Amino acid sequence: MANNVFDLAELRKLIDEQSAVPPRPPEETPVAEQEALTFPPVLLAADAELAGIVPTVPLVADAIRLMSWTGTREVTPEGLPVEADAHAAAAELGLDAVRLRLVWIVAVNTGLLQISGGRASRGPLPERLSVEATLEFWDGVVMDVLDRADEGLTGSAVVDEHLAEMLATVYSVRSGVAIANLARGILQSHEVACEPGAIEMRRLAASLPAELLDALSLLAYCGLVEQTAAGRTALTSLGVWAVRRDLLREGHDAPTTAEVEVFADLSAAELVEALVKGAATQSAVAGWLERRPPAQAAHDLIEIAAEGTAGQRGAVGAILEELGPEAEAPVREALDRPLMRRYAASWLHIRDLAAPTLSPDDHTWIAVDSLAALMHLSGPATGRLDPEPGEDLIRLVGQMPAVGHPDTIAVLDMLATAHDDKAVVKAARKAAMKARSLAHTKLG
Repeated sequence: MANNVFDLAELRKLIDEQSAVPPRPPEETPVAEQEALTFPPVLLAADAELAGIVPTVPLVADAIRLMSWTGTREVTPEGLPVEADAHAAAAELGLDAVRLRLVWIVAVNTGLLQISGGRASRGPLPERLSVEATLEFWDGVVMDVLDRADEGLTGSAVVDEHLAEMLATVYSVRSGVAIANLARGILQSHEVACEPGAIEMRRLAASLPAELLDALSLLAYCGLVEQTAAGRTALTSLGVWAVRRDLLREGHDAPTTAEVEVFADLSAAELVEALVKGAATQSAVAGWLERRPPAQAAHDLIEIAAEGTAGQRGAVGAILEELGPEAEAPVREALDRPLMRRYAASWLHIRDLAAPTLSPDDHTWIAVDSLAALMHLSGPATGRLDPEPGEDLIRLVGQMPAVGHPDTIAVLDMLATAHDDKAVVKAARKAAMKARSLAHTKLG
């Protein structure tokens, strides 16, 4: 799924319309490719219940029937049934040629059938699988289905191109998404990603509804989606499990409700520590904030950040981003805290609230602080904080010694040691020498 483009603006809009908790990518990035997103927590069905459903999925049931029908037969050099057998199998299973090909590929790739010496035969899978093995089998089925999108899965090139983002959208809205909203989201994503002309967009707008209905029918056959009583498209329980597994595989934050609830009753200090250590991800924040008045949560967090490390300030800043004007009073008080005043001013500005203007040196200080945070964060937490997009790092490095950040020398030494750009390394070494000279002068 990583090679697909998420239309984040449309995704947020759809989620807001359905009263769900939206993913929280950076606001300034309307379209992200291979970017880690945060998805709402989901309640998974029990593993045993899910495993019991797998054999009833039409695609899986047909793959098992195909395995039994095939016995031992010759295959083409491409590993497909010969033409006569393909016609016979399609008639026996009641499938068209397109679905038969999908069923055959799934049967072979999951081990139901094995191909050797130009012949297909029953695979080595046992008659009965454990719950864990059944779910791994199901994961393989879904990976096989989604991989087909690159080659033409649904019969619609535009749906295949945006299949991953469509499933992510439906995953985010557990009550289901209206088909019209799915079509609109696909069209908007396609317009942004491919920049088709007006004539092409009109053609797509006319043909997409019917193509989308066919695609959803196929995804239902594959056990991934279903129609709700209200006529919306939702993921099945197996679909939720499989799409979540795929999101996690691609590095996205897709927690279960149980994983989030363990953080909800932590103190502010405990939550910040968990974020810094990578034990908690940003998805834990929403549940934690729901149980606290915004002003009190902001006050407790600011107390930690105002006396803490850059890593703690980074974690606190990520939480404060989720709060609205209700937290204005404690954030405004933070303007008097030396290590927090710049963050407080920035938070107020973003929300169109009165605040002091930040100088260029202030922005450089924040960039140094963000880099310094990387030295404190562990695991997935390190992906949350980076210098501003498009930052001229060499120019920034040259400005660092003058802004008086307590971690300037450590940050410059980190860049001089770890950066892969020789020009940055050279600039960082030069700036570190200057910073040490300034520090020695002040001490003298």
